[in-house]
Amino acid sequence: MSPSRSVLLVGEGNFSFSASLSQSDTETRVTATCLQRQEEALRHEGAAGHIQTIKDAGGAVVFGVDCRKLGECASLQGRLFDRVVFNFPHCGRKSGVKKNRELLKRFFLSCVQVLAENGEVHVSLCNGQGGTPVDHPQREWHNSWQVVSMAAEAHLILTDVHPFESEKFQSYKCTGYRSQDKGFHLEKALVHVFTRSLPYTPAEILKVEEAVEGEKVQYNIPVELSDYIFRGFLRSGSVHPVRLVQDFLLKGLAEKWSVSMKTDTIPFLLTAKQLQSCCHDVDSTHCYWIPLVQKDLNSDTLASTDKAKDGLMFLDSRGGADTPDTPCVTSEKTERVRRKGTESLKSACSLDIDPEGESGLYMLRPSLLPQMAELLTKKGELIINADGCGKNEGNNKSVEAEGPKDEGPCGSCNGVNSLLFGISGVVFRNVSVNLWALPSFHELVLRGVFPSDLEPIRLLGQRLKTLLAPYGVSLVTEQRGLRLIAQPMGLVGRVFASVARNNVGHINITVSLNLDLLAVLLFSIPDWRLLWSHDPRFLKQFALRPSPGKPFHPFSLFPEHISFDISFWTGPTWEEKKFHAVVREASHGTVEQVKRIDAFSHPDLSQTSYCYRLTYHSHTHALSHTQALEFHKNLESLLSSQLHVTIR
Repeated sequence: MSPSRSVLLVGEGNFSFSASLSQSDTETRVTATCLQRQEEALRHEGAAGHIQTIKDAGGAVVFGVDCRKLGECASLQGRLFDRVVFNFPHCGRKSGVKKNRELLKRFFLSCVQVLAENGEVHVSLCNGQGGTPVDHPQREWHNSWQVVSMAAEAHLILTDVHPFESEKFQSYKCTGYRSQDKGFHLEKALVHVFTRSLPYTPAEILKVEEAVEGEKVQYNIPVELSDYIFRGFLRSGSVHPVRLVQDFLLKGLAEKWSVSMKTDTIPFLLTAKQLQSCCHDVDSTHCYWIPLVQKDLNSDTLASTDKAKDGLMFLDSRGGADTPDTPCVTSEKTERVRRKGTESLKSACSLDIDPEGESGLYMLRPSLLPQMAELLTKKGELIINADGCGKNEGNNKSVEAEGPKDEGPCGSCNGVNSLLFGISGVVFRNVSVNLWALPSFHELVLRGVFPSDLEPIRLLGQRLKTLLAPYGVSLVTEQRGLRLIAQPMGLVGRVFASVARNNVGHINITVSLNLDLLAVLLFSIPDWRLLWSHDPRFLKQFALRPSPGKPFHPFSLFPEHISFDISFWTGPTWEEKKFHAVVREASHGTVEQVKRIDAFSHPDLSQTSYCYRLTYHSHTHALSHTQALEFHKNLESLLSSQLHVTIR
């Protein structure tokens, strides 16, 4: 225990544990409490002596304290404790699991009222009672006390489980089994350690201003994506695992080729023409089509924009920029000044977008391939001379990774002279909600020109295999390229070739990698959504820039899966993608799986009934049954108001 910690113990019987703690850790201030009145408590064998030991060590003893009502205890008013301990809770006599679950839930709801902000709650349970995989044998869920779920009701998460080491407390004698002096079975007993979860925060409505193909435009970020932008995971100096994976890959590739990462900031927004020019394999139905709020701003709006930029500009300073070209983000309050002549802010999922119409010409970038092609064309950096060596022309911003020291400026490998150019940043996909479908992720794109007769795809494939095969990535050959596959997530990257114009005998080789999925693989992260966590306990594990292969230790253990069904009538024009967008918004991203389990079209009406099963699960926040039900009710409300369905 840390020095000067204050510890509250509840539900004490003979006070032997509190007395042992007072003697073994003199820097800890102990407050021991029990439910019984003083005269009843003193009937326990040895209680009087243990109470005196606590007081002699500077601690306090309080009688008649109900652990379910700690906030109402006069002796505890105004006090906060670094640790609250409840050893072997029990309702007394022959009480079933339901009553003991209720005891735990009410204790957790009560103890957070006297718990310090960074405090811990320790609950010791007999083997099997907790219902976690640490129990051996593990009870069936319905027959356990479901301690993780009960704690989640008080917004607490399980951060550690360790054996109850009774031998450390020499004078400790366990009592209280069925309200008797008889003790509980301590063999394989476990201490469950809980800490506070971050609260859920409402999604922001963000408005972005940027230049797209020479025109300044304003548009709204879809509400369900508001937490995926301007996070700066790839900025210089970042220790986020996405950045660590990028650095690992670039360093590994730089042993064979020179790698130059572009630092040009690029827009989030693309036009349909830009996408079609080079991304024929991107499904347009997976794009977030964006209606513009305003285009070609007038002078008054520009003036207010400049003022807004002073406090609301988010810029990245490195290749892998997470921001568009000179972006400006405004909140709802700022927008009131600028709303004249613009549309009111709405979630894109609630708008009808026609990809063929003018408003459908813009989309959030589903890939960085169009920007890569334009950057190289604009800068004139992909020119092959007679020796097959790429020239770096113009005053271009780039960050070059070290290549082979004894080679020319372009590096070489097995006679292949080339320079790989790279960009990275966040991209967006309008995909259905399922475990490995990412609506937003960081893409690393590398491109170079190679002599076609030296099999550059094979050479790049071999290098990527060397770097990634130890982490479960395999390479599958396809026409004109390779697919990088890993289980259970599937596709994590591609290597493909295209014709190098005006360079006979050469081909363009492009590498596209999903940095988020690779980070999950390389650091054994259980859920990709953890990458977007605001909880400082996530990044703390990467502060020392660990090498790939060091597993991440979850700060929320064994979160419960909670399932609810929802059914509703829709009209003749039903778009399932909009339903999935509303699910993400309403659930704060806690739904990990949506499965359609039934559909029925009415023979006489132009209506169809759908039934979906939603699985709520979170590794980043406490998710109780109560909280999940609240999200589900919010989903019903949003579906009715935004998609005009009739809830059944």
